[in-house]
Amino acid sequence: MATFLYRMGRAAFRRRWLVVLLWAVVLGAVGAGAAKAPGAGDEGTSFMPGIEAQKAFDLIGERFPGSDADGADARIVFIAPDGQKVTAAGHRAAVETLVEEAAGQPKVAGAVSPFQAGAVSEDASTAYATVSYRVAAGDLTDADKEALESVIGEARDAGLTVEVGGTALATQPAAGGAGEVIGIGLAAVVLLITFGSLAAAGLPLLTAVIGVGVSMCAILALGSALGLSMTTGTLASMLGLAVGIDYALLVVSRYREERANGHVPTEAAGLAVGTAGSAVVFAGLTVVIALAGLSVIGVPMLTKMGLCAAGAVVIGVLVALTLVPALLGMWPDAVLSRKARRRDSRAAAGQHGGAEDNGGTRWARFVLRRPVAVLVACVVGLGVLALPAADLDMGMPGAEAKPVSSTERRAYDALADGFGAGFNGPLTVVTDVRGAADPQAAAASIAERIKGTDGVVSVSPPQFNAAGDTALFSAVPSTGPSDQTTKDLVHTIRAERPGLEEATGATFEVTGSTAMNIDVAQSLQDALVPYLAVIVLLSLVLLMVVFRSVLVPVKAAFGFLLSVLASLGAVVAVFQWGWGAELLGVEQAGPVMSLMPIFLVGIVFGLAMDYEVFLVARMREAYVHGERPAQAVVTGFRHSARVVAAAAVIMIAVFSGFVGSGESMIKTMGFGLAVAVLLDAFVIRMAFVPAVLALLGHRAWWLPRWLDRVLPRVDIEGTGLTREPAPVQDPSGGVRPQEPVRT
Repeated sequence: MATFLYRMGRAAFRRRWLVVLLWAVVLGAVGAGAAKAPGAGDEGTSFMPGIEAQKAFDLIGERFPGSDADGADARIVFIAPDGQKVTAAGHRAAVETLVEEAAGQPKVAGAVSPFQAGAVSEDASTAYATVSYRVAAGDLTDADKEALESVIGEARDAGLTVEVGGTALATQPAAGGAGEVIGIGLAAVVLLITFGSLAAAGLPLLTAVIGVGVSMCAILALGSALGLSMTTGTLASMLGLAVGIDYALLVVSRYREERANGHVPTEAAGLAVGTAGSAVVFAGLTVVIALAGLSVIGVPMLTKMGLCAAGAVVIGVLVALTLVPALLGMWPDAVLSRKARRRDSRAAAGQHGGAEDNGGTRWARFVLRRPVAVLVACVVGLGVLALPAADLDMGMPGAEAKPVSSTERRAYDALADGFGAGFNGPLTVVTDVRGAADPQAAAASIAERIKGTDGVVSVSPPQFNAAGDTALFSAVPSTGPSDQTTKDLVHTIRAERPGLEEATGATFEVTGSTAMNIDVAQSLQDALVPYLAVIVLLSLVLLMVVFRSVLVPVKAAFGFLLSVLASLGAVVAVFQWGWGAELLGVEQAGPVMSLMPIFLVGIVFGLAMDYEVFLVARMREAYVHGERPAQAVVTGFRHSARVVAAAAVIMIAVFSGFVGSGESMIKTMGFGLAVAVLLDAFVIRMAFVPAVLALLGHRAWWLPRWLDRVLPRVDIEGTGLTREPAPVQDPSGGVRPQEPVRT
């Protein structure tokens, strides 16, 4: 592989204008496709096929064909001024006027007055009206929304406080624009400090932005056809930007190192891509496999996020292997610092200096002197951080997690105050009465039994479909949608099904947003441990191929488990327990987003293997070239510690920028990833790894002979390339390269 990538790097360097032109054409083509593509539609109704709530939801669509389960709705909440009632003549007239005008709008299927539906609180301080649309929320135009907002404004002018929940006017927070700008700005500062050159700092940023541009334009172009959402695109841009900068950083850093070793620009670019590029390929491969593996979980939304993010990572790898050396060919000396240029001049004159100690070598020697103490400190510290993960509670926070400045949150709070906490999360019960002798009596019996269940406040009368074989009614819990008591209630109601089915001949299923969230959370929680086991096994196999070792992959997998569990513990402590939540703008602590932990595991696995490959590849390279194990660790840190640290800080900066997002999923993901990178890069890779390698010595690189014969060979260390300075003086005083010696 190293030889192939070496030739690719030299070819991109020499044919730089062609490579740049090809990338410009690609960016222009996908950009034009994105500009002409229609807006992305909804994610689809089948969130997680196979769970009871989803099957019941699908049954409603089948048995009640006249109803559109995906239609937008607006729940308009009216709150009377203190000491007054919504039933007062003036307030009542304003409410009825609003309902009448809303019902007359073109896409509205119906609007019901709270006074007709009995949707008035006991103290008459609060009432609500539901406006149902014939189309999905994504199909409502600005004019449709403005028409509804206009009639709401008239009710407010009458003295009522009016808040709106539901999907019709739900705000869609900007998921990442500001976060990306903050992340890029911080990354630029880190790169400038690391390289000491504006050009060297700017090149990884430029190529990463181009890569993200290609990825995002492709997602926008395919969004309508594949049902890709804003969240999907944001996560792809988040990862694409982070790994794009890191991969380019690794290649540029190796290019500067090869120039310092005396190689001419063309040769340095080839060697940089042949060595660092090999690490980039395998690092990117681990991320792609982990993200693509999310498709086995069985959640379409998770599959889309994983595949889109994997595509962004692939683009980042291709950019690092082709566009980066091409741009280096345009400005071969610009990425070098002044000190490096002087050193390069001395190298061209035959004055090669020895390897210099730096912060990385000093830290490595510190760890090598105290491996046991460092190892114990890492394991105990991360173990303590991981303790909250044992209390992980997964769910799908709704309007209660939105900022109090949003009308959806205020509507949620007003309904909870006026009608009870469970009113915001009613359970929908679908009763199949085809096997009952008396369908009406069977449905009524089931409704009455559920009404008598502890924790149920009220049950609506069963409503039959036109065929008379299915009944639908709602049950309001006494507790909120994300409360553990509500989850227990759902399980209790479902446990009553066998007895009721035997007694009535009818059966039922429980659905609704609350039941759907409970089922999804449980399914994902059950899938978390198997998925974790699969990718740990994957890491063992992949790293065994890369490093030709048994114990190095085991060490890497154990370190990954420590970092991911510690990051999950931090997420639970902040977002579930509420520790320091106000500092991050978390409005209300509660269950962790159901999709977040399993997605976090996949991403952190990929990033952890990134740093493992970046750092340990240089140690392996030194070891196979004859250095003793301890010295190989020091050499690896001399060349890679600074780059890995810079790459980690850049990733932390990029991910931290998304913590300010108004989207709960993005905020949680940004925080979790930032913490995970911090722990994995600076605790696991910088302390745990050298401590373990110091204790293992030569045993770290042991591989049974039979396994050595079975495993495929990949030249990630660049042993197929000469490692001696290649340039020689020509008679005219210039420098010409020698071709690398193939082995």
